[in-house]
Amino acid sequence: MTTDLQIPDAVNLTPFQALMIPVALVGAVFLSLGAQFQSRGVQRVEARLGRQSKGLSLRHVLALVSSGYWVLGTVMLGVAVVLQLVSITFAPLIVVQPLGAVALVVTTWFSSRATGVPLGHRARRAVWTCIIGVGIFVGIAAFVGHESAITRQQLITVLVILAVVLAIVLVSFRFVAQHRNALYYIAGAGILYGFVATLAKVVLNRFVNGTFDWLTAVAIVGVVVAAALGGYFVQNAYSSGSADLVIAGLTVIDPIVAVGIGVIVLDEAAGAPWGAVAGFVVAAGVAITGVFLLAKHHPQSRA
Repeated sequence: MTTDLQIPDAVNLTPFQALMIPVALVGAVFLSLGAQFQSRGVQRVEARLGRQSKGLSLRHVLALVSSGYWVLGTVMLGVAVVLQLVSITFAPLIVVQPLGAVALVVTTWFSSRATGVPLGHRARRAVWTCIIGVGIFVGIAAFVGHESAITRQQLITVLVILAVVLAIVLVSFRFVAQHRNALYYIAGAGILYGFVATLAKVVLNRFVNGTFDWLTAVAIVGVVVAAALGGYFVQNAYSSGSADLVIAGLTVIDPIVAVGIGVIVLDEAAGAPWGAVAGFVVAAGVAITGVFLLAKHHPQSRA
């Protein structure tokens, strides 16, 4: 079978690739600050226009553009996206993508300082549960994972799975949106952003390697659609829950989905021992448990 994209055979970081780690960390800081300001902007718009029972209306979305906090947050998130794209272009996805978990620490500290409301022992424990779970998950992936040439069939498989996910998200939205469930919006956004990161990695490498074709164009459309829908879900998540909870969910679900696609579809963990597979499952369970605990014990959730 011929391949469309030639990429390194193993996760052995060169000095230049290692430089992408601090780039990803700086991006995580911008992600955290952007989330805080966007969340504040959404709350101010809802205070002025009223809260909707079935997600943000078109009027609310348009009003966000005139919110200084929301615009500033959007600019910061734009910087975070650029830094993330740079890092995943030149370094393995399984190494740099999960570093966004640093944003959770920054967000919880910033939120507590800005509001003067301490998180409490249980909420802090939930935050560290998320981070530890993601750290273990990615640590295993870094040891057993490897990058190999991506075939046309593998990319088609990713696009088909994304189409199914988009259909499920759109159908479920009609039934869940009226309950203003923050975890639903966060899970949906995290899954969609996981596909965005994976497809962006492939698209950028195709540009770098000069292998742009019609399938790459389809992947770009998939990135745009998933990113737009994920962004709408994030804004609704800010309306339904705290910025801390939103960042916790995204920094847990996003990398798990991205790395999961790499492992299952792209064969980045082919030949991994069963102990590593079990470790993936346990670590993912720990991280997701942390999100649920934060949703339960966060001061804003309790209020």
